[in-house]
Amino acid sequence: MAAQRQYEELARQLSAIGAVKRGLGRGLPHDCPAGSAAVLILLDRHGEMRMSRLAELLAVDMSVTSRHVAHVAERAWIHRDPDPADKRSRILRLTPTGKAKVDELSELSIRTLTHYLHDWTDDEVVQLSTLLARLRDSFGDCRAASARLPLSPHDTQTTPETTRTPA
Repeated sequence: MAAQRQYEELARQLSAIGAVKRGLGRGLPHDCPAGSAAVLILLDRHGEMRMSRLAELLAVDMSVTSRHVAHVAERAWIHRDPDPADKRSRILRLTPTGKAKVDELSELSIRTLTHYLHDWTDDEVVQLSTLLARLRDSFGDCRAASARLPLSPHDTQTTPETTRTPA
């Protein structure tokens, strides 16, 4: 197990990830902010789904998901079709235009990462990807009720709240 100082340094480095994400976000097309990009990428990766499932994968409330979905639907990047099993629900699916936008976003991400990581070896990129995937797996489903943080010895609260993290 890592020492206290190693966890402190890890916490500092993880807080800097926000700056990296913002840097990547600044490179997105103006018509496709980060939330919209996340919707398209998740639909591409997981296939058609209900909005409730998309909200789970995004780890955000339905109201936030609805805004993102409305944005991509207005641009004809997705279809919102009635769910045959429940006419009150909608099934979200990418359109060919949406798939083209996903391809554009993927190419843009690759170019951006290639630019910033130009001096990294292939092995270093693979190692970072592997470790980030392992970190995400270690946290599991951060939205689950069972994913509670351990209480500190000074904490009298019996049910701490979890924080949401994007999928």
